Parts: sequence; structure tokens; C-alpha cells
Amino acid sequence: MFKHILVAIDGSELALQALRAATDLSRTCGSRMTVVFVVNPYPFVGVGTDFAYGQAQYLQAANGEADAALAEVETVLAASAQGVPHQVLRVEADSIQAGILDTATRQHADLIVVGSHGRSALEKLVLGSVTQRVLSGSHLPVLVVRD
Repeated sequence: MFKHILVAIDGSELALQALRAATDLSRTCGSRMTVVFVVNPYPFVGVGTDFAYGQAQYLQAANGEADAALAEVETVLAASAQGVPHQVLRVEADSIQAGILDTATRQHADLIVVGSHGRSALEKLVLGSVTQRVLSGSHLPVLVVRD
């Protein structure tokens, strides 16, 4: 059915649930899996010397968060992905959803797996939703793992 599954993670418990679901599906389908953590290197726009310092701090924190999430991914995969060929990537992109979609295209994935919190329509409108933007922008099937 699916030959290559891309799993987007963000360090949350819900993302790990999506990873476990994707691992089970990969094992069932005999597919390989790519796990991706996307870092947005430019989340805000600023001017002056304060901006440069803030940017450096942000990148350090974002990469630290990525390191922690990817270490957790490796732990989960070591426990549950025996026999599932996989790779783990960290990519930089101007937006999280663009990084997910671009990676899916570059890796020739045929399914994207993401987690999504059960937010109300108003919360989605105010807060936005990476999952919603992936769903809207993807030409591939997207499996959404809900909390």
C-alpha cells in the first residue's frame, strides 16, 4: 500500500503517538519511514543589534529542542521499529509546513503522518494549525493522529 511514510515531529507527546502509529503502519505495509523535525530559522522579523542577539538565542533554543526531540525519536524507534528501515532528519525551512511538504517531495514519500490537537474552529483561526496547512497544501494522503 504505502512504500515510504514521512512522519513530522515537533517534540510533543502527540508527535510520538503519531510516530508509533506510523511505525506500526510501516511494519504492516513493509514500507520505509522518514522522520522529520523542521526548524524555522527566521520565525520573526526585527531590526538592529538586539535582533541579531535574539536570533542567535532563538536558533540555539530551537536546535536544542530539535536535539531533544530527535533523541526521543531514536529511543522510540530503537524500542519499536525493529525491521522498519528508517531515517531521521532535521531540516530548516521558512515555515514548518513547507519543510514537511518539501521533505515529503524530496524523499518521495507517499504518505505523511502528523499529530493534531483537537482544537476548536476558533482556536484554529486564532492560533493557526500546521496540520491544517499540511492538509491544505499536500498532494499526498495525510494521516492525522488526534489526541
